[in-house]
Amino acid sequence: MVIKSLADLEKVASEGERRIHPPHLKVMVGAATCGIASGAKDVIHAVEETLKQFGNGAASARTGCIGMCYEEPLMDILKPGWPRITYSHVKPEQVAEILSAVKEGKVVKEGLLGKIEEIEDYTRTPTGHFHNYSELALRSQGHNTRSTHYRYPLENVPPEIAAVEGLFNLEFTAKQQHIAMRNCGIIDPESIEEYIARGGYRGLYRVLTEMKPDEVIDMVDASGLRGRGGGGFGTGRKWRYCKAAEGYRYVICNADEGDPGAYMDRSLLEGDPHSILEGMLIGAFAIGSQQGYVYVRAEYPLAVKRLEKAIDDARVHGLLGSDIFGTGFNFDLRIVKGGGAFVCGESTALMASIEGKPGEPRAKYVHTVEKGLWNQPTVLNNVETWANVPVIAVRGAEWFASIGNPSSTGTKIFSLVGKVNRAGLVEVPMGITLREIIYDIGGGIPEGKPFKAVQTGGPSGGCIPANLLDLEVDFDRLWEAGSMMGSGGMIVMDSETCMVDVAKFFTEFLKDESCGKCVPCREGLSQTHEILKRITEGEGQESDLDLLEELGKAMQDASLCALGGSASNPVLSTIRFFREEYLVHIREKRCPAGVCTALINFEINENCTGCTLCVRNCPVDAITGERKQVHVIDQDACIKCGVCLDVCKFDAVTRNTRNTHSGGKSQ
Repeated sequence: MVIKSLADLEKVASEGERRIHPPHLKVMVGAATCGIASGAKDVIHAVEETLKQFGNGAASARTGCIGMCYEEPLMDILKPGWPRITYSHVKPEQVAEILSAVKEGKVVKEGLLGKIEEIEDYTRTPTGHFHNYSELALRSQGHNTRSTHYRYPLENVPPEIAAVEGLFNLEFTAKQQHIAMRNCGIIDPESIEEYIARGGYRGLYRVLTEMKPDEVIDMVDASGLRGRGGGGFGTGRKWRYCKAAEGYRYVICNADEGDPGAYMDRSLLEGDPHSILEGMLIGAFAIGSQQGYVYVRAEYPLAVKRLEKAIDDARVHGLLGSDIFGTGFNFDLRIVKGGGAFVCGESTALMASIEGKPGEPRAKYVHTVEKGLWNQPTVLNNVETWANVPVIAVRGAEWFASIGNPSSTGTKIFSLVGKVNRAGLVEVPMGITLREIIYDIGGGIPEGKPFKAVQTGGPSGGCIPANLLDLEVDFDRLWEAGSMMGSGGMIVMDSETCMVDVAKFFTEFLKDESCGKCVPCREGLSQTHEILKRITEGEGQESDLDLLEELGKAMQDASLCALGGSASNPVLSTIRFFREEYLVHIREKRCPAGVCTALINFEINENCTGCTLCVRNCPVDAITGERKQVHVIDQDACIKCGVCLDVCKFDAVTRNTRNTHSGGKSQ
């Protein structure tokens, strides 16, 4: 069906409503990459086989990631008269028991995580659909940021469900606010009908039928939306500069997410691809563009598959192509798969890659809003930025600006990983503290170990120490602390993390990913890595710290692009906050965290019972000894993997934080 009017949207929305909230049993399984890696495919197969036996129209569906990666695989069940209920860590062999109980009006308590009685909905009215956009926007501005909800009709709810906690009231979710992630884990990402039922493409309709391009830019500018993929440049300002430039204009979505441990963009593309398309359509109308590109990592096959489906469906429904909504606005999209180079996340390198050239950055004084793709004016925003635009188009600038703080409005998605109990995706209002994210949402450090640092902003972000846990998370505060927002990676570290080793790891990654075009980045990273390697091997000198700082500042000042300009952040921030740890490595030839392999060794003490467990598990046969006799580690053969320490049940293996084999004293 080609959609030309609001009435047409309503017809498609009605079909989507029937799919989201059917009059029969429906089972949904989280099937983003994280869920699939945890076994979701086997759960889906078990669900489908069980529902075949039920008949009566029972249906299954796949959703994206709701953010609770630590609870995967997740299975949601919707039964008429009940709230939506969620089971976690679902095993295929549990499915039949759980669903059979639900069919009979009963509940299996094991694995029951939470319930959803109402869902926040940012892009439709309390009654379900839109009638007057201007009135809706005015009503929403500056008041309740928890705007409207869909409420499940409830009757005869079992007491076990009535007693369970709401899914959005759990410790992990209570302080979150899903705006960009509003549909992730809620709808089938491959259903345009379900997206439209949740208010999808209403923002585009309002923009095309009620607003002029300059008014759209003014709205986005007034919202305070800043780029969610790097330096946080004002989105409205970027659009305004591009619209003012002469030429054939392009819009690009940067989905080339290359940060280790980061998966915000992937999850949005897998869980709600139409929100990115709608955002790009609105941006294209604002600047006067007819052609767009989504540059996505080839290593994201599921994201590419769902994005291709979304683009095809949008074309079929007349939401991409010619005369969109009968307004005369024309726009279409192409997907370009990246070659896997981290540097292609940099705007000019990305555009060069789209053009079929090597992904190398251009001089930073060339502004892509004036001379970007094929030397034409180009707006490039990342996935999360585009996903926010439709909500702003519906709710208005003042509403969005009321969330967060004045300098950093709205919410931000973070990939919370590392030494944290509840790893996953979190979307929180700007201005929340690191402590709230790591402890209240993330559940703190496993085994109650002390928090040491958190690295934000990807490989070229900085490391923030424990004494700054109450730092507010926004663009400016993170920059002042020597780090940055970046795309939203957040790696938590405990007391067993060596900060010198962390700096070396990220420097090595950036060295390998540097395009090598400019000397400051190419040679600066190479020399920085060599110095850090010396320090972690016990061969460093105190003068190395001054040299590292000098190199880092030179890279910031003279590198060609943002990658080189920020590449020294891991080193400079760790020297700034953890200088003493560097000095211990240099002066005492010791790694306090027991990580740097050249500075540690393992020994077996008199507690050894001769059980031979360590002998059988050593990967290099470095341990010898007779049964029931104290064993010995061959220090020359030992590769410091620590397996012996992990498997020993008698506290007979000790890890020395100074290599006693090299003549030092055991610590």
